[in-house]
Amino acid sequence: MTPQFYSKRNLQFLLNEVFNTESLNKYAYFKDHDNETFAMVLASAHQIADKMLRPLLTVMDRQEPQLVDGQIRIHEGMRDVLKKFGDDGWINAGFNFEEGGQQIPATVLSAAAFIFQSANYSASVFPFLSSGAANLIRSFGSESLKNIFLQNIYGGAWQGTMALTEPDAGSSLTDITTSASPTENEGVFMISGQKIYISAGDHDMCENIVHLMLTKIKGGPAGAKGISLFVVPKHRFEKGVTGKLIANDVATAGIYHKMGYKGAPIAHLIMGANNDCEGYLVGEPHQGLKYMFQMMNEARLGVGLNGVAIASAAYYASLAYAQERPQGRLISDKDVSKPQVQIIKHADVKRMLLFQKAIVEGSLSLVLQCNMYVDLAKVTIGEEQKKYEMLLDLLTPVAKSYPSEMACHSTSNAVQILGGAGYTTDFPVEQYYREARINPIHEGTTGIHGITMLGRNVMQHNGKSLALLSEEMVTTIRIASKYDKLKPFGVQLSKMLNKVGATTQSLFTINGANPESLLADATLYLEMFGILSIGWQWLLQANFAQIELEKNPEDSFYLGKIQTMKYFFEYELIKINYLSERLLSENKVTIDMKEDWF
Repeated sequence: MTPQFYSKRNLQFLLNEVFNTESLNKYAYFKDHDNETFAMVLASAHQIADKMLRPLLTVMDRQEPQLVDGQIRIHEGMRDVLKKFGDDGWINAGFNFEEGGQQIPATVLSAAAFIFQSANYSASVFPFLSSGAANLIRSFGSESLKNIFLQNIYGGAWQGTMALTEPDAGSSLTDITTSASPTENEGVFMISGQKIYISAGDHDMCENIVHLMLTKIKGGPAGAKGISLFVVPKHRFEKGVTGKLIANDVATAGIYHKMGYKGAPIAHLIMGANNDCEGYLVGEPHQGLKYMFQMMNEARLGVGLNGVAIASAAYYASLAYAQERPQGRLISDKDVSKPQVQIIKHADVKRMLLFQKAIVEGSLSLVLQCNMYVDLAKVTIGEEQKKYEMLLDLLTPVAKSYPSEMACHSTSNAVQILGGAGYTTDFPVEQYYREARINPIHEGTTGIHGITMLGRNVMQHNGKSLALLSEEMVTTIRIASKYDKLKPFGVQLSKMLNKVGATTQSLFTINGANPESLLADATLYLEMFGILSIGWQWLLQANFAQIELEKNPEDSFYLGKIQTMKYFFEYELIKINYLSERLLSENKVTIDMKEDWF
């Protein structure tokens, strides 16, 4: 039997009770679905995760990809996995029926992705990179590009990627130098340059790799205004749109060997070394960064979900170990003749397990909340649509960064629970610990998202986004006030909501004219906002748990929800106090530090 790597019961609770995904079916776009079809989607995801992805977890880590004769070779088992994702329609499952999609809500697809990622993070990224790349083509590409590329990507025969980063332009996309020169054929350009750290940028388990690549057309505007988006395949058709596939002068110059996430290759690509790399313009010239933000924002929610999923697998591994491993006796028991107790009986181990449970289930709730906003923004109109778009925009940096950062701490606790065993390759938690570390870096570092959050998001639309989120939280607090057992926690969350609001206002009052001073501790601001957001999600879950406990006071699942909410409020939510104090301090320690003092 495969060890548990996520909780089916918790996923059902979030989807069916907290977010009531079946309520989406009242909208025309989702009307052909109900809870039964959603359950079938998740059951299928579990089957693939359990039977195909999970068995490859360790072997893909130990037998990492290699660059051989100019091509990256990955584990042979991925051939069947990629075919399965293509054959079963996972890559375009969220797209409309007319395109061969299934119009599955993003919330449900995210839950399925969570199952895949919990089973095997490396194996899970391939199809969803393809989905994001295909979505860019279908959203902004010409009919010709759609006809050439989409069906092959949907079917899993061709791999999609996003190619942004360059050797001297990481988060600063303004400084990319990869260039595009027009040819006599409309929409066809010759591409020249390099891209690095390209996930699934080359491998031998599919026929072709299709890069959605940011470049600058020669002679275009300087900086970000000159960035355009191109489809740059590894192989192109010999006659443009027909004929056999021929090399497109995209060379794999290297492969990066990573501390974790080893099963998915990360490539260094060189385009146009022989002046024969064709790229096909997507949409209008110089609009590439705007287009790419669609895929980047989708990916940011995905990265947050990655962190949750890895932390989930680590949590259940450490929980199983704690339930089985005897060690010592309770502090109150001095009788050494008695047998040792399982370590889960020790308070400090419970603390570490509670921390993991709080992070995993709270963060998963926040990511699913954001995906509900994705779905609602798709099917509503007017002011209601704008509301969901603003909430999503505001929370995306939080949903990406908080789960990513806290997954590192959560998996560390999993290793700690196993002790010395956790530091060995005999148990999987050391792999999870390594794999979790990439997510605070992927799709914009935490520092970048902190600057985005404090420098743009919270005051965007004259603060209306922040006001809308406050209304959402106040609604949750108001419901909690109806229950005597939850009312004190509603009061506590209300105080913290007010503190974050006051801190935000004070920061702009004190430092509004000095961007460097305002944003010096933006990462800490993002952490504070993340703690508040997870506190909201825990009170939201507690409200639904309390409804069921009114009917059945002994239900262990719901009692566990309430207790974990209490843990988060007692141990984590209170950190807002010291973060606020630090943010409002007049001592600008980092700014005042001189380079030569290091």
